[in-house]
Parts: sequence; structure tokens; C-alpha cells
Amino acid sequence: MSDDRRTDLRRRLADVPDRLAVAARAAGDGPVPDGEWTPPEVVRHLIAVEEEVWHVRLRQLLNEDRPRWPWAEPDRWTGAPDASLDDLLAIHARHRGATIDILDDLGEAGWARTGEHATYGVLDVAGLMDRAIDHDDEHIASFG
Repeated sequence: MSDDRRTDLRRRLADVPDRLAVAARAAGDGPVPDGEWTPPEVVRHLIAVEEEVWHVRLRQLLNEDRPRWPWAEPDRWTGAPDASLDDLLAIHARHRGATIDILDDLGEAGWARTGEHATYGVLDVAGLMDRAIDHDDEHIASFG
């Protein structure tokens, strides 16, 4: 994989917390359609996904030969029950920063490792992080 591709992916991942904050704050405290999540609930979900999916899978790629991953869609993170939206956005940003730290420590050989996703098939680190960005974008777009 080229350095340009890794740099672009890293930048796109690092941009998500700012984009999320702008969208979540713009959505405000207005009513949400039935079955939809409020901005704090969306951020809580993205924190859970960061912890339970991306961190776990990146570590598996480092420590296991071709791990297998089921479809996973965690509910909302339950920590800090009284946290404000700004608090939750800061927590998400820290978790995304930890993801980027893991990526920075991978080295070229780490980026080439693969796992097999039940839905997406064989994914290397870039493919896995493309899924992360797609997931982030879907939730950011949900704010309208």
C-alpha cells in the first residue's frame, strides 16, 4: 500500500471527530423521528463501535493470523451517564485518537495483514478502516 493511501486514510479518520461535532451540534436538541437516535445517542454508539469493533479488530490483526469477524453493530456506550454532548464528543475524539495511534504503530507489514469479515469478505487494515469511515459517514449524515 502506498504511503499516500495510508496518509489519506489516516487524515480521513482523524477528520471524523470534527465533522461529527459540527453535525451533532447543528442538529441541536430538536425532536428526532421515532426510531432514530438523538445526537448524544449517536455519539455514544460511535464510542462503542470504536472500542468494541475497531480497536478489537485492529489488535486482532496484529496478534492473530487472519481473524474472522462477524457482523457487529454495538448499541450505545453506557459510560459517563451524565455526560453532555460536548463531553461525549471529547470522549469519541480520544477514542478515535487511540485508533489512529494503533494505525501509526502498525508499520508496513501490519497494514498488509488481513482478516475475514462475514459480510465484506477479506479486508486488510485499509479496507477495515474504509468500513469505519463509511459507518461514521452514515451516522453523520443521519443528522440531516
